[in-house]
Amino acid sequence: MNTPLEIQKRREIVFAPFPTGQIALALQVLEGLPGLSAQQIDHQTVEIEYPVTDYTLEGLLTGLEAQGFHLHYTLYIRLKHALVFYCERTQLENLIRPTTPTKRYQPHVDAWQKRPHGDHDATPTEWRQYK
Repeated sequence: MNTPLEIQKRREIVFAPFPTGQIALALQVLEGLPGLSAQQIDHQTVEIEYPVTDYTLEGLLTGLEAQGFHLHYTLYIRLKHALVFYCERTQLENLIRPTTPTKRYQPHVDAWQKRPHGDHDATPTEWRQYK
């Protein structure tokens, strides 16, 4: 089961150095989204915190690029994003998918009820107490 800490994600978005001033605009756009907090870390990086049930990094980056923001994509950042996209997609699928009832189906219940429970040791009591 996921705890609130596992659902709440904290990620970094690295913007390209040019055009200048795009981080201030991006902060306004990101802070306008409900349930998402954003803060500038340095001159190119913004740290965002969001619940994965409402947003994904892939969706946020796609939205920023669609609005004309230029992001910084090195090989390391692309690999990191690919891993984050996969993990968030998998976590969302697991949150949506109902748990499979492995031991609640009727044949298992019937077989379990017919079986005697408790101490099933067939050893006679006099053999159990070694003196």
